[in-house]
Amino acid sequence: MKRLSPWVAALLCAAAAWAADVVVVDGPTACVVSEAAGGDATTELKWDNGQRRWSIVWLPGYQDTWAGNDFDVSTLKWARAVILKFKFYTRGAWPNGRWDGVRLGFYNFAGGVPGSMLWPTGGGGYFFRPSGSIQSHIWVECDINWTCPTTKFVAAEEQYYAYPDCDPFSLDNNVTFMRHSWKRSSGTWNPYGESTTDPYRNVMIRVVVDEDPAGVTPTSVGRVKALYY
Repeated sequence: MKRLSPWVAALLCAAAAWAADVVVVDGPTACVVSEAAGGDATTELKWDNGQRRWSIVWLPGYQDTWAGNDFDVSTLKWARAVILKFKFYTRGAWPNGRWDGVRLGFYNFAGGVPGSMLWPTGGGGYFFRPSGSIQSHIWVECDINWTCPTTKFVAAEEQYYAYPDCDPFSLDNNVTFMRHSWKRSSGTWNPYGESTTDPYRNVMIRVVVDEDPAGVTPTSVGRVKALYY
């Protein structure tokens, strides 16, 4: 079978996605995942497998729509965690050939469903625009350096600007839904899913965390590596 080039595939996928209110570009693209930098207890939390399947942007009118992943540092026997970095997989060259920026936020995850925004404390999300190369699909990092008051939280990003003046987020190529990715639309959170990209549903958002020294317990001393996928 003849394989379409990424840009031809993007046009075909975009045309097919209008009815579903999303525009998607095909994958997969390999990426290199680095060890999280920092002290012995520094850990990168993730649910994706590191291989992109789809890049996604929403059509106009879909502002205040967020995609995110839930995490639970109590599985590492941590009482609290300092969130050092927010990471997401994206590309500046698509759909408009430049970085535009997104909004980032952390939400409460009490009761197994995302709740109110924890950070920024004033609400509304933190605006962040990547810099550097727009050509490659890359992991983009935003420094956070914030101590989360809960052990369970959701790390999420909002498209913020209307298509095509926006930056995409990504889904990995694992056909098994890990059941930790979420979508917020019209003020309501639901498990992530798009009819045009199913069965791929795992959002490529990660966080780099460090133990809060005030919350260290004897069982959490030493180097801990999380298995989150």
